[in-house]
This record gives sequence, structure tokens and C-alpha cells, in this order.
Amino acid sequence: MHRLYSNLELRTLVCLFLLATMGLTAVAQPPARRKAAVENKSTKSVRTGSAYRDFPVGQAMPQDVPWRRDIYRTLDLTLDENAMLYYPIVPQDGYESLFTYIFHLLLRGEIKAYDYTLDGLENFKEKNVVKVRDLMDRYQIFYETNGDKVRVNDVDIPSHQVKVYFIKESEYYDQNTSTFRKRVTALCPVLKRGDDFGGSESQYPMFWVKYDDLAPYLCSLVLMGSNYNNASKLSADDYFTLGRYKGAIYRTTNLQDKILINDADADPEAVKREQQRIDREIVDFKDHMFGRDSVAMAKAAAEQAKADSIAAADGKVKKDKVAKAPTRRAATPKATTVKAEKPKKQKSASKSNVSKPKSSANRSSNGTLSVRRERR
Repeated sequence: MHRLYSNLELRTLVCLFLLATMGLTAVAQPPARRKAAVENKSTKSVRTGSAYRDFPVGQAMPQDVPWRRDIYRTLDLTLDENAMLYYPIVPQDGYESLFTYIFHLLLRGEIKAYDYTLDGLENFKEKNVVKVRDLMDRYQIFYETNGDKVRVNDVDIPSHQVKVYFIKESEYYDQNTSTFRKRVTALCPVLKRGDDFGGSESQYPMFWVKYDDLAPYLCSLVLMGSNYNNASKLSADDYFTLGRYKGAIYRTTNLQDKILINDADADPEAVKREQQRIDREIVDFKDHMFGRDSVAMAKAAAEQAKADSIAAADGKVKKDKVAKAPTRRAATPKATTVKAEKPKKQKSASKSNVSKPKSSANRSSNGTLSVRRERR
């Protein structure tokens, strides 16, 4: 005889049937589809786009280059070309400043910081590595400790005071591709702080960072690329690789190990001329590396000849004007002479009156001659 099942047993059988059906569905799913589903789930929260690459864009500089010029520049973040490194002071809307990003990397131990020595040159030896806690003690950055862990709030990171960066760039000739390239090799954030009495701000270079260590992480740092288009984005590595920054030269690698200010005796105009001279040297070296193009030279010569002919024509016209000028001036005295003849006519008229026939002439008491006509 068939036994009637209770409600509890029926519910248990239904649950077992559903579980078995779900298991069969999972097993029947193709392996490729299961793998794709897992990858989509793991990458659903990962941002995509050209600004989120996980590899550096800039090409590494070879060690055996035949020509290289090392230059140190100052990046003023108050300039529009460099302002994207300063915004925002506190991370917001997925953006953070370059110094905040570097500071977080130092806290996590992903990159190393090297001490800024008195000579101002970078030294990437192991003995020159500086600890993050020592940096925070040196520059009075507030932090909290929990055992070996260090915690710093974003508002306590002095991003608003880092208004200058020192960078070292290398202009070099790549013989493998027969091209000239420019590569940033080192970077140093600089604090600008004033005293408690409202005096002028002083600069405090904090540490050097090797750009090759920093480049893989800069590909994930997104910067706002424009003041007029807030949707424009650019990765920090592209910013440095494309040379979007603007900086004044303050030092070059030279045999006497002098900085530019000492060479120019700290005269602002002399410093500016020296900076222009160094930039001109690099441009001239690039232009003369392969020799100038004959077509370009012929075009430049034709333009110069045209400019010279125009200048010569203008000079000839000016000379003609100067030669004709005295003739025009000579006409002026003639007009004056004609005007001067009027009083002579008056005198002749008086003479004609005197020469008329007169009957008698008497002298007055004052010695003047009076003429009297007779009536007929």
C-alpha cells in the first residue's frame, strides 16, 4: 500500500529536487562561459580606459647612449601648465594630487624615498634611503601609530603646501631608433612654508624619488587635464612623458658642479639669458645632428632674400622722399615774397600821389611836406 507523505516530508523532497536541478545546471554550463563569468565579476569594479593602463608608457633610457644632457628644472604649480599636479588638495571625486598619491605609496612601502642632501643632487644608493616616519617627524606631519602600522589622515597630508617640484630630465640621442628623446629621471616635492609672523615663504625640498620606480603607479593616477573642460583626463605618466609641464632651468650637470644661479651671479636677467642659451644649445645640436635639409635651407634662403628685397625697397622709397623734401621747402619762400610785395604797392601808390602836378607845396611846422591842389 502506498503511504501518504506528510507536509514536512513533501517540503524536504521539493528542496532536494531544486538543489539537484541547480547543481546539474552549473555542471552543464560550458567551462569557457564559467571562466568568463568569473572574470567579469572580478573586473566589474575595475576602471577601464587609456588613462588606467597598468604599464608605463615612456620608454626607458638606454645606458649606452652616445649623447645626453641632464637638466634640473623647477615646476611652479601656480602655472596653468603645472596646476593639474596640485588639484585637488584633499582627494575627491576619484581625483587626488600627485603628492598625496606619492605619500600613500610611501606609507604602503611600494616605493622608496631618498634623502635630499645639501648639494641638491639625487643619490639613489641604499644608504641614502629615508624612512617615512623620519620624514613626518622632520616636517611635523601628524600621524597615528598602532604597533608597526602608521596611519595618516588625508587632511593631515601637507598637499596644499607642496607648490613646487624639482625634476631632473635627460635629453638624449637614442642610436637604436636614431631619434632624440626626453625622459624624466627623478622628482622631488618641495614644501613652501612661512613663519609664524607672516613672513615670506621658504622652500624645503623633502626627498628624491626615482621616476622609474614611480612610473608604473603613475599610469593609474588620473589628472584633470583642463580648466575649461573638466571631463578631460590625462594620466600622470602621460603628462610627464609628453612633456606637458613647464619649468625653468636652475641647474645642469657640468664639470665644475655649479648651479645656474652661481654662474650668473644671481642676476635675474643674466639667469634668464643663461637659461635661453642652454635651451638654444640643445635645439642647435638637434638641428645639426643630421645636417640641415637642403629643401628647408633653400626655402629659408628664398624667404630671407624676399625680406631683404622688401627692406631695400622701403629704404629706397625713404631716400627718394628725403631727396625731394628740399624742393618742396623752396616753394615756401616764393609765397612769402609774393606776400611781401603788397606793402610795395602801397608805397608806389603814395608816390603816384606825390608825382601828380601840384600848384604849390608848403612845409608844415613839423617838417612834413603838404600838397595842395588848385581849383580850376
